[in-house]
Amino acid sequence: MKRYRDGTRANDGISLRVEAGEVVGLLGHNGAGKTTLINQVAGLVVPTSGTIRVDGCDPVAEPARARRMVSVMPQAHAPLAGVTPRQAIRTMARIRGMSKQAANERTGELIDALDLGKWADTSGERLSGGIRRLTAYGMAAAEPGRVAMLDEPTNDVDPVRRRLLWQQIRELADRGCAVLLVTHNVVEAERSVDRIVVLGSGKVMAEGTAAQLRARAVGDLRLELTAAVPDSLPDPPAHLPVAGLPLRGSRRLAVPIGSGSASAALAWAQELRDAGLIDEFALVPVGLEDVYLQLVGGEDAPGAQKKDEEGDDDSLAA
Repeated sequence: MKRYRDGTRANDGISLRVEAGEVVGLLGHNGAGKTTLINQVAGLVVPTSGTIRVDGCDPVAEPARARRMVSVMPQAHAPLAGVTPRQAIRTMARIRGMSKQAANERTGELIDALDLGKWADTSGERLSGGIRRLTAYGMAAAEPGRVAMLDEPTNDVDPVRRRLLWQQIRELADRGCAVLLVTHNVVEAERSVDRIVVLGSGKVMAEGTAAQLRARAVGDLRLELTAAVPDSLPDPPAHLPVAGLPLRGSRRLAVPIGSGSASAALAWAQELRDAGLIDEFALVPVGLEDVYLQLVGGEDAPGAQKKDEEGDDDSLAA
């Protein structure tokens, strides 16, 4: 657990284990406890109570040793002013104990794998946000230790290099790393991680594979409606059986339904479009995003925590 002096519990009774060779994704709104959890495992934040182990090492008792065993890609951009991606990755590899030759080889591998060659020798202040993000990943992955913790690694990265980045994250796990990854991209998490942990208000709200979490969904299908003008979408009619609470925005309405209600849902959507109340509609299978929104959608997400995330009774193994 991590409790601040004002009483805020950034992490509250979290129990989590990440095995060597596994990629675990942490999902949760801003302030749910994700970044604080990472900082505690890395020995950067001291928990109020509970235990954390990194391959048997206690980050509280031995923070320096824990930091050698853990690599962290922070949420913020790496400070690269006056430094090229090649220099930054190679320097981090050397700092973490690699020989000069091994550091040069590993740096070249990462630059090639992430398609950074065009910018490898460009000074950091001239790099785009996406290239800086990839460089930060390279710095964390150069010599990752037993546990690699990546905070929003795909932010600002273009779709092509995002795919390359996910391949490299998987390679880290294949090399025997335990990978703990923070993301807000539910779609990416659904197809790219081994196991997902949903955090809310500092607690674990759900945990499992994408398939296991999808099984928790209310309804089999989701009717999505896009309004022609803001706030013009009516509530579902009484004759349409809904499987749960619709999620409403000013121009969008998502209605969970069972497969037996598909015909009635489509007929209602067509009536709305014929009347000019909606621009388009779609009937799609439920996915992990539906489960996530059902779990955390009702929370006061942006203001739920005053700090930005913390951890509790956690055990990480590599």
